[in-house]
Amino acid sequence: MTYKVKLEIFEGPLDLLLYLVKKDHLNIYDIPISKVTEQYLQYINLMQLLDLNIAGEFLVMAATLMEIKSRMLLPAEEEIGQEEEQSDPREELTRRLLEYEKFKEIAENLRQKETDQREVFKHPKVELDKDKLKAEGVYFEASIFDLISAFSKALKDIPKEVFYEVVKDQFTVEQAVHEILHLLLVKSQVKLSDLFGIHKNKMDIIATFLAVLELIRIKEIIARQSELFEDIEILKNKENIILYERRDKTC
Repeated sequence: MTYKVKLEIFEGPLDLLLYLVKKDHLNIYDIPISKVTEQYLQYINLMQLLDLNIAGEFLVMAATLMEIKSRMLLPAEEEIGQEEEQSDPREELTRRLLEYEKFKEIAENLRQKETDQREVFKHPKVELDKDKLKAEGVYFEASIFDLISAFSKALKDIPKEVFYEVVKDQFTVEQAVHEILHLLLVKSQVKLSDLFGIHKNKMDIIATFLAVLELIRIKEIIARQSELFEDIEILKNKENIILYERRDKTC
């Protein structure tokens, strides 16, 4: 895979950890570190498979998670007499996640106020009531991690006999871009899972996913969800489409 996507939409390692906690409705004060570490490393592996430019901080966090996991596995008697090690090894991580989530909420509130001031004469203010938004057809923007999660599922759904099949004429990212844009000329929207479903070869699905990321980056398409962590829809970007930020809370 020689095609590289420079993602401006990429988020940091704390975003990924918060995503994993919220996705599985985990208690942030009692994080199952083995499970979260395994899932985190799976996402890192997928990013590397896609040849994405992974910031060093993602790898630092991976090392931190592995260290916490190993400390959690230490027999209790090895820590006797070492008061500083008797505390929960996850405590510092939990504190960082809570602080980061609070920072994100403050930043989003400030950004929303700025948007409201600019749009006061254009759009009436919409309260983010979940049932009301669903009834009115209001959507949320899919995060990079939602997209990677859908990509991971698509890879798992490939039949084993064709997963590593060598294709003579390789499907390129450029071809995938044209395919997606052509589909959106015929349909107003298409499910991301259906885009992946067109192809059964691993490399074709990778090319399709990279094309989606590139089209999002250049603002040609929008990836949205009617519910957080639900199916992702892809549609052409239009000025009158307003996507709302996530407001889900950790447990």
